[in-house]
Amino acid sequence: MKNNLQIISSLLNLQSRDIEDPRVLRAFQTGQDRIAAMAMVHEKLYQSEDLARIDFGEYIRSLAGNMINSYGLGSRDIGLKIDVDNIFMGVDTAIPCGVIVNELVTNSLKHAFPGDRAGEIFVSFRKVDGQYTMLFKDDGVGISEDVDLNRPSTLGLTIVNALTDQLGGTIGMSRNDGCEVHITFPA
Repeated sequence: MKNNLQIISSLLNLQSRDIEDPRVLRAFQTGQDRIAAMAMVHEKLYQSEDLARIDFGEYIRSLAGNMINSYGLGSRDIGLKIDVDNIFMGVDTAIPCGVIVNELVTNSLKHAFPGDRAGEIFVSFRKVDGQYTMLFKDDGVGISEDVDLNRPSTLGLTIVNALTDQLGGTIGMSRNDGCEVHITFPA
Protein backbone atom coordinates (compact mmCIF):
# COMPACT_ATOMS: atom_id res chain seq x y z
CA MET A 1 0.00 0.00 0.00
CA LYS A 2 2.78 2.44 0.94
CA ASN A 3 4.52 2.06 -2.44
CA ASN A 4 1.22 2.53 -4.28
CA LEU A 5 0.56 5.79 -2.42
CA GLN A 6 4.08 7.01 -3.15
CA ILE A 7 3.66 6.16 -6.83
CA ILE A 8 0.36 8.07 -6.98
CA SER A 9 1.96 11.06 -5.27
CA SER A 10 4.91 10.96 -7.69
CA LEU A 11 2.57 10.77 -10.69
CA LEU A 12 0.63 13.79 -9.44
CA ASN A 13 3.89 15.64 -8.92
CA LEU A 14 4.99 14.88 -12.49
CA GLN A 15 1.59 15.88 -13.87
CA SER A 16 1.60 19.12 -11.88
CA ARG A 17 4.72 20.33 -13.72
CA ASP A 18 2.56 21.02 -16.77
CA ILE A 19 0.00 23.09 -14.87
CA GLU A 20 0.24 26.85 -15.26
CA ASP A 21 -2.97 27.94 -13.50
CA PRO A 22 -2.03 28.61 -9.83
CA ARG A 23 -5.47 27.48 -8.55
CA VAL A 24 -5.29 24.15 -10.38
CA LEU A 25 -1.69 23.67 -9.24
CA ARG A 26 -2.69 24.28 -5.60
CA ALA A 27 -5.52 21.73 -5.98
CA PHE A 28 -3.02 19.14 -7.21
CA GLN A 29 -0.69 19.95 -4.32
CA THR A 30 -3.54 19.61 -1.83
CA GLY A 31 -4.30 16.16 -3.26
CA GLN A 32 -0.63 15.23 -2.95
CA ASP A 33 -0.65 16.37 0.70
CA ARG A 34 -3.67 14.13 1.42
CA ILE A 35 -1.93 11.15 -0.14
CA ALA A 36 1.33 11.94 1.69
CA ALA A 37 -0.55 11.99 5.02
CA MET A 38 -1.79 8.46 4.34
CA ALA A 39 1.55 7.20 3.01
CA MET A 40 3.35 8.51 6.09
CA VAL A 41 1.25 6.23 8.33
CA HIS A 42 2.55 3.23 6.40
CA GLU A 43 6.10 4.55 6.56
CA LYS A 44 5.88 4.96 10.34
CA LEU A 45 4.29 1.52 10.64
CA TYR A 46 7.18 -0.10 8.75
CA GLN A 47 9.67 1.73 11.00
CA SER A 48 7.85 0.69 14.17
CA GLU A 49 8.85 -2.25 16.34
CA ASP A 50 5.14 -3.08 16.59
CA LEU A 51 4.00 -3.68 13.01
CA ALA A 52 0.35 -3.19 13.98
CA ARG A 53 0.54 0.24 15.65
CA ILE A 54 2.39 3.54 15.28
CA ASP A 55 3.37 6.28 17.71
CA PHE A 56 0.72 8.82 16.77
CA GLY A 57 2.54 11.72 18.43
CA GLU A 58 5.63 11.10 16.33
CA TYR A 59 3.48 10.74 13.22
CA ILE A 60 1.67 14.07 13.79
CA ARG A 61 4.97 15.85 14.42
CA SER A 62 6.36 14.43 11.13
CA LEU A 63 3.17 15.37 9.30
CA ALA A 64 3.38 18.91 10.69
CA GLY A 65 7.00 19.17 9.57
CA ASN A 66 6.02 18.14 6.05
CA MET A 67 3.21 20.71 6.02
CA ILE A 68 5.58 23.46 7.12
CA ASN A 69 7.80 22.60 4.14
CA SER A 70 4.89 22.16 1.72
CA TYR A 71 3.32 25.52 2.56
CA GLY A 72 6.56 27.43 3.08
CA LEU A 73 5.66 28.43 6.64
CA GLY A 74 9.28 29.28 7.28
CA SER A 75 8.80 32.31 5.05
CA ARG A 76 5.49 33.28 6.72
CA ASP A 77 5.00 34.29 10.33
CA ILE A 78 2.69 31.39 11.19
CA GLY A 79 3.61 29.04 14.00
CA LEU A 80 2.47 25.43 14.20
CA LYS A 81 2.43 23.93 17.70
CA ILE A 82 1.78 20.25 18.29
CA ASP A 83 0.89 18.82 21.71
CA VAL A 84 0.29 15.09 21.34
CA ASP A 85 0.62 12.40 23.99
CA ASN A 86 2.63 9.32 23.08
CA ILE A 87 -0.35 7.32 21.91
CA PHE A 88 0.03 4.14 19.89
CA MET A 89 -2.78 3.38 17.48
CA GLY A 90 -3.55 1.11 14.59
CA VAL A 91 -3.46 2.15 10.97
CA ASP A 92 -7.29 2.13 10.69
CA THR A 93 -7.44 4.94 13.25
CA ALA A 94 -4.17 6.73 12.48
CA ILE A 95 -4.92 7.33 8.79
CA PRO A 96 -8.27 9.11 9.29
CA CYS A 97 -6.82 11.14 12.18
CA GLY A 98 -3.81 12.18 10.12
CA VAL A 99 -5.97 13.20 7.19
CA ILE A 100 -8.24 15.19 9.53
CA VAL A 101 -5.23 17.08 10.91
CA ASN A 102 -3.98 17.64 7.36
CA GLU A 103 -7.37 19.05 6.27
CA LEU A 104 -7.76 21.37 9.27
CA VAL A 105 -4.23 22.76 9.02
CA THR A 106 -4.62 23.20 5.25
CA ASN A 107 -7.92 25.02 5.78
CA SER A 108 -6.28 27.42 8.24
CA LEU A 109 -3.33 28.07 5.96
CA LYS A 110 -5.64 28.82 3.04
CA HIS A 111 -8.20 30.99 4.83
CA ALA A 112 -7.25 32.06 8.36
CA PHE A 113 -4.17 34.14 7.61
CA PRO A 114 -4.76 36.28 4.51
CA GLY A 115 -1.92 38.34 3.11
CA ASP A 116 0.99 38.61 5.51
CA ARG A 117 -1.13 38.13 8.63
CA ALA A 118 0.84 36.39 11.39
CA GLY A 119 -0.68 33.73 13.57
CA GLU A 120 -0.53 30.36 15.22
CA ILE A 121 -2.06 26.96 14.65
CA PHE A 122 -2.33 24.53 17.57
CA VAL A 123 -3.10 20.79 17.50
CA SER A 124 -3.62 18.74 20.65
CA PHE A 125 -4.43 15.03 20.83
CA ARG A 126 -5.17 13.16 24.06
CA LYS A 127 -6.54 9.84 25.27
CA VAL A 128 -8.76 10.28 28.34
CA ASP A 129 -11.20 7.79 29.85
CA GLY A 130 -11.36 5.57 26.77
CA GLN A 131 -11.84 8.52 24.40
CA TYR A 132 -9.51 10.24 21.98
CA THR A 133 -9.88 14.01 21.96
CA MET A 134 -8.43 16.18 19.25
CA LEU A 135 -8.38 19.95 19.66
CA PHE A 136 -7.47 22.08 16.68
CA LYS A 137 -7.37 25.86 16.82
CA ASP A 138 -5.94 28.86 15.10
CA ASP A 139 -5.95 32.55 15.94
CA GLY A 140 -6.76 33.64 12.40
CA VAL A 141 -9.62 35.71 11.04
CA GLY A 142 -12.20 33.10 12.06
CA ILE A 143 -14.73 31.07 10.12
CA SER A 144 -17.71 32.73 8.52
CA GLU A 145 -21.08 32.22 10.17
CA ASP A 146 -22.17 30.73 6.83
CA VAL A 147 -19.99 27.65 7.41
CA ASP A 148 -22.04 24.78 8.82
CA LEU A 149 -20.15 21.65 9.89
CA ASN A 150 -23.31 19.61 9.36
CA ARG A 151 -23.55 20.81 5.73
CA PRO A 152 -19.99 21.65 4.69
CA SER A 153 -19.52 23.45 1.40
CA THR A 154 -15.84 22.58 0.93
CA LEU A 155 -14.18 19.26 0.16
CA GLY A 156 -11.83 19.63 3.13
CA LEU A 157 -14.62 20.01 5.70
CA THR A 158 -16.63 17.26 3.98
CA ILE A 159 -13.62 14.96 4.44
CA VAL A 160 -13.26 15.97 8.11
CA ASN A 161 -16.95 15.21 8.70
CA ALA A 162 -16.86 11.88 6.88
CA LEU A 163 -13.73 10.70 8.70
CA THR A 164 -15.10 11.79 12.08
CA ASP A 165 -18.23 9.73 11.32
CA GLN A 166 -16.04 6.80 10.23
CA LEU A 167 -14.31 6.94 13.63
CA GLY A 168 -17.69 6.99 15.42
CA GLY A 169 -16.93 10.45 16.73
CA THR A 170 -18.50 13.82 17.31
CA ILE A 171 -17.30 17.19 16.08
CA GLY A 172 -17.92 20.70 17.34
CA MET A 173 -16.67 24.12 16.37
CA SER A 174 -16.37 27.51 17.99
CA ARG A 175 -15.61 30.79 16.25
CA ASN A 176 -14.11 32.79 19.14
CA ASP A 177 -10.75 34.44 18.39
CA GLY A 178 -10.17 32.38 15.25
CA CYS A 179 -11.38 28.85 14.73
CA GLU A 180 -11.53 25.98 17.20
CA VAL A 181 -12.56 22.42 16.31
CA HIS A 182 -13.08 19.65 18.87
CA ILE A 183 -13.31 16.03 17.77
CA THR A 184 -13.93 13.17 20.18
CA PHE A 185 -14.18 9.47 19.35
CA PRO A 186 -13.86 6.10 21.14
CA ALA A 187 -10.32 4.77 21.70
